[in-house]
Amino acid sequence: MKRAELGRHLDVGLAAVREAGPIALEYFRKRLRVDDKRHGDYYDPVTDADRRIESSIRESLARTFPGERIAGEEHGSVGDGSTYWIIDPIDGTRSFISGMPTWGILLGLVVDDRPTLGIMHQPYTGETWIADPEHGARLQIGADEQPLRVRAEATLADAVLYSTHPSMLQLPRLLGRFELLSARCRLQRWGGDCYSYALLAQGCIDVVVDASLMPYDIVPLVPIIEGAGGVVTDIEGRTPLDGGTVIAAANATLHATALEIMRGRDTKD
Repeated sequence: MKRAELGRHLDVGLAAVREAGPIALEYFRKRLRVDDKRHGDYYDPVTDADRRIESSIRESLARTFPGERIAGEEHGSVGDGSTYWIIDPIDGTRSFISGMPTWGILLGLVVDDRPTLGIMHQPYTGETWIADPEHGARLQIGADEQPLRVRAEATLADAVLYSTHPSMLQLPRLLGRFELLSARCRLQRWGGDCYSYALLAQGCIDVVVDASLMPYDIVPLVPIIEGAGGVVTDIEGRTPLDGGTVIAAANATLHATALEIMRGRDTKD
């Protein structure tokens, strides 16, 4: 896809996400109905806000780019091909229904199986993280825009490590490996969902490890992390197009060390 066409896609995607933001605010910190998509298997909440936001974004994209493939958490995939939009209408629904502002509206564009454009919008705080190949990653707050850079000098010994919740790390031996990683970092905290990855791109967090992710949880964030100078892969070291266990870090050395620990191949910092 040519530069001008990528720019047009980014402009339309940004407008679609921002138009959907007020829908989220109709529900946030209000009494709202929450459904369980798994019906008791494990708690997987969804709200009318999730459904309405995704529908709004889909309609906006389809008006300008009819026929382009769109994949989303709540309404599935329409179309085919290696170039497609991917939507998470509210990443962090548990945070959303708890009144915590660590959620976001995610939209990405994958071009020829490569995450190329990324948008994360937090309408409550008014923050929008965006990335494209020409301009890298940046944060927009109102009319202000600033470039994003990871903490490139971060080492494991002085790293801030985040993960959304220990229940995500229940695959065999995964939690034990995470605990080994945590013990070698300066600080470890739980929570954050997509907000942790955005703050990694902003230089506040150095490593994020999550497991059991779906593609829409992480793919829109990949261009933002990489555009700020970070590294993000699945546990096999691949671009996390399929989600799974994901390791994001502020630089290649830190990522390699965290990846080896999470794979059970401990190294020295």
